[in-house]
Amino acid sequence: MIELPHVNKRSQTGIVLVSSLLLLLVVTIMALSIFRSFGIQEKIAGNTRDKQRALQVAESVQQFAELWIANSSAAPVAVAAGSASSAGYACSFSATAANAMSTAPLLCTNTLASLGATVTSPPWVSGGNYIGFQYTPPGMGVSGGATGTVANDIVYSMQPAFYITDLGAPAGSLVPGAGSTGEVYKIDAYGSGVSPTTLAVVESTVVVSCIVCKL
Repeated sequence: MIELPHVNKRSQTGIVLVSSLLLLLVVTIMALSIFRSFGIQEKIAGNTRDKQRALQVAESVQQFAELWIANSSAAPVAVAAGSASSAGYACSFSATAANAMSTAPLLCTNTLASLGATVTSPPWVSGGNYIGFQYTPPGMGVSGGATGTVANDIVYSMQPAFYITDLGAPAGSLVPGAGSTGEVYKIDAYGSGVSPTTLAVVESTVVVSCIVCKL
């Protein structure tokens, strides 16, 4: 009988399997972290984009109000007379939907605060009445009563609006030239993004002055 040489076999401890499983676990955790990071960044980008949309709408409405004061409001008559009452008065608002506010602007001597509205919380409401004057930039679509809606275009969540307060005669340093008259107007405007929780409120002050008026 021939005896074969005895070979001592090493016992297997499974270290390769354990290492592979640990490596797989680490890779899985890294992949999940990267996936979650992409999702958060996408939400941040979307929120930033919607915020910019709301700000651009509010600024468009504000610029419209400024142009209206300069060109269509008869404000030069007010500054020539040196009295706010000739072109501005206490404005009142009746109950209406936010997307059915008046589109005819007025120069109001009463402030939003005096009407009980919080400027930073649009739409402005007092006693159940929406306060302000709506303006829809050309081609903008608004949910619930839009004008100029374009097919497959963005539909904004809220009707943008503005409010003009006649603050009266300015300090002499604000009006150029001796003997000139002027009037100060404050414009508050707001706009929304696609989401109803994305809102932007802007404010500006306009001085309209005359050196020679009503020749």
